[in-house]
Parts: sequence; C-alpha cells; structure tokens
Amino acid sequence: MKNKTYLIAEMACSHDGQVELGKEIIDGAGRAGADAIQFQIWKLAKSLVPDHADYKFCSTLELSQTEWTELVEYVRANFPNMEIIGCVEEPDSVDFCECVGFDAYKLHTSELSNPEMIDAVAKTGKRIDLSVGASTLDEIQRALTRIRNKSEAEVWLMYGYQNFPTDPTKVNLHWLATLKKLFGLKVGYQDHTDADSEGAFWLPAASVGMGIDIQEKHITHDRSKKGCDHQAALNPDEFAAFAQMLTMLDGAKGDPLPRSFSADEEKYRKYAKKSLVASKDLDAGHVVIDSDLVAMRANELGVPPDEAEGIVGRKLKSAVEHYELVTGENLS
Repeated sequence: MKNKTYLIAEMACSHDGQVELGKEIIDGAGRAGADAIQFQIWKLAKSLVPDHADYKFCSTLELSQTEWTELVEYVRANFPNMEIIGCVEEPDSVDFCECVGFDAYKLHTSELSNPEMIDAVAKTGKRIDLSVGASTLDEIQRALTRIRNKSEAEVWLMYGYQNFPTDPTKVNLHWLATLKKLFGLKVGYQDHTDADSEGAFWLPAASVGMGIDIQEKHITHDRSKKGCDHQAALNPDEFAAFAQMLTMLDGAKGDPLPRSFSADEEKYRKYAKKSLVASKDLDAGHVVIDSDLVAMRANELGVPPDEAEGIVGRKLKSAVEHYELVTGENLS
C-alpha cells in the first residue's frame, strides 16, 4: 500500500525470561501483520554493574544466545516476511545478531554517547533505528556524525517520551515534526502510553496524521499478569486492532497533490453543486437579467452561480422553462 506505516512490535522484556512466552508474543506480532519484531539482546554481566538496583531482577529476564537463536528461527519459520530488529547493548550481542542474521539494529538512547556501540552497529551496514528520547540535539548530531564517518547505513530517528506509562500531556508530538525537519531523516514514534487507556491508540494515530510513518509499539503475551514491560504493552488481540487501525489510516492518507475526482466525487458534485436555472418561464428572444436566474440544485450540472455575468445581458435563442438549466446552448 502506498504510504504504508511501518509497524515495529517491541517485545522488550515482556517474555519474562521464558522462550515459550516469547513465541506467544511473536505469534501476536506476526498474525497482526507487524513489519518487524524487536528483540532486546543483552548480556547482563556486560550491561549492569553487580550492585545495580535492577541486577537481580534482570537476571531473571536474561535469555541465552541459544534461546535467542530458537526465537529467531521461530520467526523465520512462521513469519518469514517479518523483519527482526536487535536492540543491542554491547558489541558481543551485535556479533551474535550478525551470526543469526538480524535485519536491522536499534540503538537505545543510552548509547548515543557510546562510540563503541555506535561503531559496532554502524560497521554492519544495516539500518540503524536511533532512539533519541531524553537526548539533546548535540548528542543526536554527534551520534549521526559518527555513524556517517563509519557507514552509509540508513538511519531512522525514533522518539518517545521515556516514562512508563507516559502522561499524554508530556508526549510532545510536535518534537517528531521538528526532528524530521532538522535532520531530514525518517522519524518514528515510540508510544509508551498506558495500554489500558484510549490514548494508546489515538496518540499514535495523531502522529500518523502528522506525517510519521514508523510506529514502535510494545506487545506482551498477557498484560493482566503485570510482568516486565507490561504498562505500555498491548495484548495480541489489541495489537492486531492497532495494526488494523494503522491500515485504515494508511488508506485514508491519500495524496497531497491535486488529483482527478473519483467517480464517487463526480456523483456527489452532480448531486450537491448548484447551477443557474430559470426563475420563471422565459421566452425565446428574451434578454436575460439578474432576476431571471436563481442558483439551485438540479438533476444535471450547468453553469455555476459565479459565472452568471457570462449569461446576463445575452438573448435567449430558445425558450427556457421555469427551473430549467440556463446554459450556453440556450443563448445566442
């Protein structure tokens, strides 16, 4: 479809450290028709210091490379057209993603000032989704400059307010348009709105209306279980409805340039537009004056009211009945 929105299903850590739950999430994304699923690939020992407040909890979420390989193979076997994006946090994970053939990479906003990770991802030559939430313009520009010095890889800027769930008043959708204008790159919206709220749908819809054609949306297996990353994550059935909403919006985008009227529009114009008709019976030879004409809807389109000056003062070569169209055919 022309102007199709690219939909990324963000698994994050909603798998809760269980491969089978990961497969449920993949099924939800694939059946909904997501363009890509995003895996967060990391090694705890190289991502967090041991005394970090979340270290123990994250240890329950970490999947081994063997388990990730199983999930990658599951995607390839069941949803071969769905791309796999790796959100990576250390070079070893990039190497792993390359070994199993990931399609693109996401760099978290925390990596914008990390040359090692920028270089590791840039050298793959694959698309980079650069998260820029809670980042300064200078940080974004420096990261882009470093990527360009290392690679010609395509870069998408991904913006979302970094709080879970996000208060809608803090989303700042206008920043998406500013980023697009400043950097001349594709820009995507990362929605972190409360998944139980209507805003989880209409805020992304609003961004689509602003010309944003990349959506990153969290998906989980069952939000009611309140597992990791559940606050902004849609259940599989909700994610499918979200994807259907995007399809409807894509169909409604149309074309920004003038175009020919469709058959429906031509039919409507014929029904709704007013034309000049005779305000009374008019005889042949009569010289038309203003009061002889009235603007009304008729069964056919005639002369529009704003062209009355081209008729007034001219002589009728044939009689015109009351309510009949007054056209050039009637005039001498």
